[in-house]
Amino acid sequence: MYQALYRKYRPTVFDDVVGQNVVVNTLKNAIKYNHINHAYLFSGPRGTGKTTIAKIFARSVNCLEPVDGVACGKCKSCLYSFSKECMDIIEIDAASNNGVDEIRELRSKVNILPSELKYKVYIIDEVHMLSIGAFNALLKTIEEPPEHVIFILATTDPEKIPATIISRCQWYSFKKISNDDIKKRLSEIVKAENIKIEDNVLDKIAQASDGGLRDAIGLLDKLRAFCTDEITLNDFYEINGEVNEEELKKLENLIFSYEISDVLSTIESYYQNGKNLIQVVKQLMILIKDELFNHYLNDSVLSFDEEELVNFLNLLNEHLVELKKADDVRLSVEIFLLHYINEHKNNDSKVEVRSQVNNNNIKETSYVRSAKEEKTISTKTVEKENKEKTLLTEVVQKNNEQTKKYKELMLIRSKNTMIEAVKDELNKETANLEKLNDYTFDPNNGYLACELLDGKIRASSPKNIVISYDYEGMVDKLSNHFDKLNDFYNEKTGSSKKIAFITTAKWNELKLEYINLHKQGKHFEYQEEPVLNTLGEDDKINSESNDLISKTIEMFGDLVEVE
Repeated sequence: MYQALYRKYRPTVFDDVVGQNVVVNTLKNAIKYNHINHAYLFSGPRGTGKTTIAKIFARSVNCLEPVDGVACGKCKSCLYSFSKECMDIIEIDAASNNGVDEIRELRSKVNILPSELKYKVYIIDEVHMLSIGAFNALLKTIEEPPEHVIFILATTDPEKIPATIISRCQWYSFKKISNDDIKKRLSEIVKAENIKIEDNVLDKIAQASDGGLRDAIGLLDKLRAFCTDEITLNDFYEINGEVNEEELKKLENLIFSYEISDVLSTIESYYQNGKNLIQVVKQLMILIKDELFNHYLNDSVLSFDEEELVNFLNLLNEHLVELKKADDVRLSVEIFLLHYINEHKNNDSKVEVRSQVNNNNIKETSYVRSAKEEKTISTKTVEKENKEKTLLTEVVQKNNEQTKKYKELMLIRSKNTMIEAVKDELNKETANLEKLNDYTFDPNNGYLACELLDGKIRASSPKNIVISYDYEGMVDKLSNHFDKLNDFYNEKTGSSKKIAFITTAKWNELKLEYINLHKQGKHFEYQEEPVLNTLGEDDKINSESNDLISKTIEMFGDLVEVE
């Protein structure tokens, strides 16, 4: 029976592992100096060697005569660990064994001594798929397993693993394998299998694998099955659903010359011919990126405006995740390109159509955007722009002053609250905050309720409340309408207190300072709150400045913040 290449060439010793030198060297040293941990966590992208290294480590740690942390491959333990009858190296797929019952069964077996080897090694693959109950059942066993048991947990998504599990493991992060390392390994396989393939195809395979060696070898195996003769670049494009560079360049020209009908026809053609439109989009991004890099590094001439290329690349990158998740990828790609072209087709610059005959006597057409005409700037225009810049600078300076006063007010109010803080008041306001859940869907004030509920009440006195937030950006955002938030809170809860908004980090600093002073028999001194005026009350900005701000908001939308 035919054996897949990725299985046939899976490493069996540390020295054959590609691209994970840090992890390999650390594990070899652990075996060499007998610093064996009871639990390990291997995390990283798919196809980077997590399960492979787990198996190699399981065999090496059981070797009777390891050499510099590497299994000898000859002793009784090594021979047994490689055999199909080995019962002491247990691999569990957590994706299909993720319940509490399966973990309880595992717990009941861990106390049984190994049949042949020194250690019984449990390799739990895709461990993030375990349920919360299963993790809880596993927790105590991982914390204090029998001396003859080692756990190796492998995952592509460590964020889903409880911190209590992670803290009990020695964590190793696997990185994506570089294209050079992947190509080198593919070359070795190609030579061993006597596969005829163009060298540039190996580059493309390495690029398409996105750092996963298993995916790269799998793609090579698929190409081998597709082609009976030498594997060419066109074969790669065909099997991977991509387009060749000539067609890709043509698509780029059509997009930036705003030829809507031709762009849609091209997308339709790709779809009918079974091309992977997500791969085509990625190819287009790489093409534009390479053109920009070549322009920046080698001063090459761009066919289109640099700023336009950068903006398009950013937009495409932002929408790539949405395109991948779309039910109808073709429709989503068409809508994206239609929207972009419609937004830019009225550009003043014109497109020049150039035709030339290449070396193969084939007529090629390209679309080159002409340089934008330079406009003569009048003296009045320059004076107006300078005046606007000056006004905007004034606004920024005054806004910075107000921000500084706001932070000073919040700090003083927080300290004053801590001086008179009462636990009953804290419990009362905590309950009051919960009342705001009834207003989260209010069309007018729902956002105020949500912003307040995002925080945590830390202290309350008869006069004030301290609410903390994890991120400084959130506290800064609330400064724009903190009076409105305070009024909303008091109106909906029946309270009449003033609120101080601070970061959680700042709260922890204040609490530590308060405790240290208390140990010394001291305390915070009560301070009068500074008067905080709005920007308009502090210093009226003339009408031209207000016009400037209005224009800024009109350009960028109501999300703009003038700082």
